[in-house]
Amino acid sequence: MTAAGALVTAGEIFFEHDKASFGNKWMWVPVVLGPVGAAAGIAGVASKRLAKTALPLASLTIVANGLQGVWLHARGVGQKPGGWRNLRYNLEMGPPLLAPLLVTLVGGMGVLAAILRREE
Repeated sequence: MTAAGALVTAGEIFFEHDKASFGNKWMWVPVVLGPVGAAAGIAGVASKRLAKTALPLASLTIVANGLQGVWLHARGVGQKPGGWRNLRYNLEMGPPLLAPLLVTLVGGMGVLAAILRREE
């Protein structure tokens, strides 16, 4: 689930950030982390060792990037005309404030998968 979620989410993020012309270099990070999370998810299924090393490392990186994305999107909303005083308009026309939490959920699934015990 982590691998599939990472790829789908990274694809959606690519198209959304492409609409914004990748105006901030940080916009590339979740796009790059998607395939990394997918590879770690697949590797975690194939190997117990990778499920306990690569998967949580990649997943925690994705979670951290998602939280960073919330901060960057909040900053973007605040930089729109009128800032936070014009909240309703800026939430609709600015960066999607809560969208980075979706990538955080994908990373959280990977962390959870790494913590849970494998079936014998």
